[in-house]
Amino acid sequence: MGQHYLSTLFSPKSVAVFGASNREDAVGTIVYQNLLAGFQGEVYGINPKRPTIQDKPTYADLEEIGQPIELAVIVTPAASIPAIIESCGKHGIKAAVVLSAGFSEIGPKGAALQKTLTDTAKLYGVRLLGPNCLGIMRPSIGLNATFYKGDARPGNLALVSQSGALCTAILDWADAAGVGFSSVVSVGTSADIDFGEVLDYLVSDPKTDSILLYIEGIHQSRSFVSALRAASRVKPVIGVKVGRHLTGSKAAVSHTGALVGADDVFDAALRRAGVVRVKTIAQMFTAAQALAYRQRPTGNRLAIITNGGGPGAMAADQVADRNISLAELAPETLAKMDGFLPSTWSHGNPVDIIGDATPERYRQALETCMEDGGVDGVLVILTPQAMTRPLEVAQAVSAVAAQYPKPLLTCWMGDTQIKEGQEAFIQAGIPTFRTPEPAVDAFSYIAAYHQNQKLLLQTPGPLSQRDEPDVEGARMLIESALSERRRILNEMESKALLAAFHIPVASTMIARSPNEALMLAEQFGFPIALKVNSPDITHKSDSGGVKLGLNDAHAVRTGYNDILTEVKKNRPNARIDGIAVQPMIRKPNGRELMIGVTNDPIFGPIITFGAGGIMVEVMGDRAVTLPPLNNFLAHSLIDTTRIAKLLGAFRHMPPVDRAALENVLLRVSEMVCELPWLKEMDINPLIVDENGALAVDARVVVDYAPTAAAPYEHMAIHPYPAHLTSQWQLPDGTDIIIRPIRPEDAELEQEFVRGLSEESRFFRFMTTLHELTPAMLARFTQIDYDREMALIAVTVQNGKELELGVCRYAINPDGESCEFALVVSDAWQGKGLGTKLMGVLLNAARTRGLKRMEGEVLGSNTNMLKLMKILDFGVTSNEDDPAVKRVTKVLNA
Repeated sequence: MGQHYLSTLFSPKSVAVFGASNREDAVGTIVYQNLLAGFQGEVYGINPKRPTIQDKPTYADLEEIGQPIELAVIVTPAASIPAIIESCGKHGIKAAVVLSAGFSEIGPKGAALQKTLTDTAKLYGVRLLGPNCLGIMRPSIGLNATFYKGDARPGNLALVSQSGALCTAILDWADAAGVGFSSVVSVGTSADIDFGEVLDYLVSDPKTDSILLYIEGIHQSRSFVSALRAASRVKPVIGVKVGRHLTGSKAAVSHTGALVGADDVFDAALRRAGVVRVKTIAQMFTAAQALAYRQRPTGNRLAIITNGGGPGAMAADQVADRNISLAELAPETLAKMDGFLPSTWSHGNPVDIIGDATPERYRQALETCMEDGGVDGVLVILTPQAMTRPLEVAQAVSAVAAQYPKPLLTCWMGDTQIKEGQEAFIQAGIPTFRTPEPAVDAFSYIAAYHQNQKLLLQTPGPLSQRDEPDVEGARMLIESALSERRRILNEMESKALLAAFHIPVASTMIARSPNEALMLAEQFGFPIALKVNSPDITHKSDSGGVKLGLNDAHAVRTGYNDILTEVKKNRPNARIDGIAVQPMIRKPNGRELMIGVTNDPIFGPIITFGAGGIMVEVMGDRAVTLPPLNNFLAHSLIDTTRIAKLLGAFRHMPPVDRAALENVLLRVSEMVCELPWLKEMDINPLIVDENGALAVDARVVVDYAPTAAAPYEHMAIHPYPAHLTSQWQLPDGTDIIIRPIRPEDAELEQEFVRGLSEESRFFRFMTTLHELTPAMLARFTQIDYDREMALIAVTVQNGKELELGVCRYAINPDGESCEFALVVSDAWQGKGLGTKLMGVLLNAARTRGLKRMEGEVLGSNTNMLKLMKILDFGVTSNEDDPAVKRVTKVLNA
């Protein structure tokens, strides 16, 4: 594959500035000045009104320059820009940065102008950054195409922001703090290039180690989440998302024109994408510093070693505030510390080793904590007391840190006396802080990164490995309601929908008279519950629509009439379609829970879980996640709620059947995946006890679903495409499974590449390598099935899977074509496996709606070129490299 399609934006060899100026403090003046001051390539100023600007000759237009231009930077009035983009396209310029405002952010007139701009850019193949943005910086090549009065230091952090004003503040702060950047990108209103495409470039950028995001809102959730997941698999991604409260959300929308959904949903999306979310700019850089330290924890249990009780207590308070855990030291750890610490030590965590602590005492305490299996990381605090030796302690601590894989953070408090110690930590690459709170914050970010990476690795399919649901029956039920112009299913229909997905439900029948209610009660057996059946009433109890524990015929008839009277009084306009009759659910050890589905305006369907019953709003105990789910994700969702503590043994009650609860969550996930018509659902209460789970009440809202080009288009995260799994048999009887690759196939994939001959590896990667780097392995196995596909052929030998071949495609930026690759193990070539894999891959690409598949094949790879001709690929020479052939096949006309 050639260079990235955004290379001319990030690494241009020449830049033209439209609107270059001499006017003091004008945007065109500052941008042109910045580029002349440091850019390593050619800079051309374009201004038809002036022959020279800033003592440099200027040009009337691109024609007059007469040299190839790779990047256009535009600061002219908004109305002039579509014509400028047309001129750029005609002169072969593929990237432009539009700093000017006056587009969609000002209203309908500006939105119409923006559409003209983007239509023109698309027609001529010009990619746009902006409009209404600060611009772009690439310090390593001196590119500063912004109107920031200053520059950025070169470094390994990339900053991508929707706010230009915030960029300037961060740059000012970073310069004073000595923080450098690989790139600074202000996306503005993202009329064309959005977060996703910038992330796609940065993930393969060797100059970028970590990515910082400032997010106000997003335009397309699927591409955003997909790009985030791809990036955070390879590099730490840290995000600040504003609009955590309603007023902030409104300000963000008005500024960028992007959409903002519920904050807890956004938070859930970032976690599923492996991103660490912070709240402030200072926390962003703290997290970046912590994550640059390569040690990773396996949990969130922190041990604190200190020579002062006060700082230890401050750190412990911050641990509680950050929802991480103080490690509980093992008895043998405490006993070992008793052997070398003074008798007055704290005998617990924080480990106060007393003010006269020597370097040796620090060393022993740190080694002992590191050896404790219940400790995931250690914070070492030092205050400069009379007998303290800060530098020697720092050297001893650094020596211990090198021996263990667990994270170590340090806090040398003070200034003059501890400077040498802090410098020693900086030289050793150990995070160090001046106060305990940011040090604890740093560990919380490392722990969050570890946990979110585990969430990222989950690739659940749309259906769990249990009894298949009756999807067709559920679809017919929904379509029947919609044909009657009903969006809210009645209780019977709602429970039938749950039953179609094997969710246990309480038996319910609808009575339309007191006598019908009595007959049903006799069939069920007393006691009985009665509830109003109305599409207009969600909270039945509040309207007087519930009667519980009815023990005889008289109570049932009276209860029926009382419900009608109360509901008509409290909700006079509500439609009443009879009274639901069901047996009273007697579960003395039951916990009332709620599982719901709702549609976020950004991320589409989400699953909610929390405390149920009539106190659901008062408790406010809601956790959310994005589907699809598996057992790990369901378990994690439950554990993030307060009600989770009541699911274990509690007073006289035994623990609930967690497996049954998780099963209901998995079934709800199936419903979300398979039923795009599902807009809202409440299972409340879901009663769970030691014997299982039972849905007592349910409410479902449906609506017509837009026609999708491919399955699961309504979801922000594409499920594992289990439907692409197939079985095949070679003529010699060898059974082969072809299936999409999974993250857990990393070792399988690495062994496959190692087993290839040097020639096969060279044909596949067009370079010499023995095995995949960790970054390559992550990118090849942890794929996002929405933007790419990888199919592996495996067989079982000696009880273990053996990879025989792999093919993959990645969708190009045009969204209509894809680039493919194929390699088959040397021992299994010539058996038709390559043809079979390509056939499955071609069908998957067609189903995805792609129109063209492309690839590059070395001219010396004669077997691959023969296969391409068999599969009806066109073969042409590559103008840039005669040794490479370009192969292309039309998929969908």
